[in-house]
Amino acid sequence: MIYNNLNMIVAIGNNNEIGRKNELLCHLPNDLKWFKKVTMGATVLMGENTYQSLPHKPLSGRKNIVLAANEMQRYAACYMAHSIDEALRLIEKEEKVFVMGGASVYRQFFPMISTLYLTRIHADFPDADAFFPNFDVSEWNLQEEIKCKADEKHPYDYTFCVYKRKNI
Repeated sequence: MIYNNLNMIVAIGNNNEIGRKNELLCHLPNDLKWFKKVTMGATVLMGENTYQSLPHKPLSGRKNIVLAANEMQRYAACYMAHSIDEALRLIEKEEKVFVMGGASVYRQFFPMISTLYLTRIHADFPDADAFFPNFDVSEWNLQEEIKCKADEKHPYDYTFCVYKRKNI
């Protein structure tokens, strides 16, 4: 089932890399600004490792939902879900929800999302240990594309893309 309020936001390398050692692939200040702009005021849904990796917890200006296997686990100012079904119940009345990682959470929710906010980092990251699921871009309509060049603050070229799932 596709949920119209369910979106995904991710930055990936050329080979669908998303991270290494529970950290981002690289520092792209404009990607962080875009993430904040796109998700502000919405609900963000993440796995426990992603939550642990955040420099500032919880993300301010957003409702934070953390998916954790341990039913006793609690994080201050966060809503907790301990299964996919529980997470779906928590978001059913939310206007806009962004799944923001990690790899396992992306994989489980990808079939349900209606919109994908994707930053393509035009580089290879051979030491990556976390990956975004492969997907067929022909099943998506490209709604927006902003190409950006590397500069003194951004070590790689990158492109912001917004895809809407076809046939929903």
